Amino acid sequence: MDGPAVDLNSDVGESFGRWVLGDDAAVLAEVTSANVACGFHAGDPSTLRRTCALAVERGVVIGAQVGYRDLAGFGRRFLDVAPDELTDDVLYQLGALDALARAVGGRVAYLKPHGALYNATVHHDEQAAAVVRAVREHDPSLPVLGLPGSALLGHAEAAGLRAVTEAFADRGYEPDGTLVRRDRPGALLHDPDQVAARVVRLATEGLVTAVDGTDIAVRSDSVCLHGDSPGAVAMARAVRSALDAAGIAVRAFA
Repeated sequence: MDGPAVDLNSDVGESFGRWVLGDDAAVLAEVTSANVACGFHAGDPSTLRRTCALAVERGVVIGAQVGYRDLAGFGRRFLDVAPDELTDDVLYQLGALDALARAVGGRVAYLKPHGALYNATVHHDEQAAAVVRAVREHDPSLPVLGLPGSALLGHAEAAGLRAVTEAFADRGYEPDGTLVRRDRPGALLHDPDQVAARVVRLATEGLVTAVDGTDIAVRSDSVCLHGDSPGAVAMARAVRSALDAAGIAVRAFA
């Protein structure tokens, strides 16, 4: 019988021109799925092409991390976008990244929203449906990665898409299973050893400790490590090492 396994995903391709964010090469050496920016919240075409090429070279699966059209806010501000417009924005991002990925021998294999759009599609029914509609129109075989119990995954399942649940290694959880807002205490975890132990527990027990100290059940087919966090590389290496030591296989879900 197969033992426990987990996918590790991380946000990459978020540099822009001469502005560098994160060490994508080092992070891609540790993860199995790459949430590549699509140019709306971060990333320029040359950066995205290089990131896709590096992912292909490392055998890392490429996912489209779509977001709001908000470079100045890094996609972390909610935008009240009309559903039809949001569908078109997501389609545009999917098509652009897939073209760049195919140019270097890869392809987009899943979709994950970024930042404020990710948070909005947990409860915002119209925006969640708009994102799912874009996936169906582009390629209905693409899985959608999101928070367990979210409107996004509910719409994905209803549309016949594969809904993939995600947990966060380095983000704080509220007792209801949602993420702590970034402007509140406990939103981010910084200790690589603490994060590594948390991921092993997620993979083996399906539990995570919320900010109030209670343990909550979290379904996760994939675990996210933020590539733009301080110490992201050390954290990714600690997580991968801990999973290897625990005999937990690390493999892509897509």
